[in-house]
Amino acid sequence: MQKKYKKGYTTGVFDLFHIGHLNILRRAKEQCDYLIVGVSTDELVRNYKNKTPIIAFEERKAIVEAIKYVDEVVVQDNMDKLEAWERLGFDALFHGDDWKNSDMYNSLEAGLKARGVDLVFLPHTDGISSTEIVERTGK
Repeated sequence: MQKKYKKGYTTGVFDLFHIGHLNILRRAKEQCDYLIVGVSTDELVRNYKNKTPIIAFEERKAIVEAIKYVDEVVVQDNMDKLEAWERLGFDALFHGDDWKNSDMYNSLEAGLKARGVDLVFLPHTDGISSTEIVERTGK
């Protein structure tokens, strides 16, 4: 039986919202009573992915707010998950398992663990991504 958390947190760009996004949100909510979702600003995405989202931030935020699995949406304007924990006080951070064992997340996991927070990796939905959708359109 999986652990049930009081407050969970996950983040994403959620550009061209697709089934993979929905799966992550559903799986996260199944494991917590209250799910907070950080939606990345356009500026943050430009800075760390070197591209501009197709759907503007306010529209992406409104889409995520409308999802029944989401209890609260916050602005993600930096990548510092420990700073987010200071503000939001979650006891689990959910992320797609495509980042598992990366240097960035191994380091983050240690910092979260020291604060009593679990890093929970959820299955990535194979065969779908916003990048793949854009490539499929030929643009």
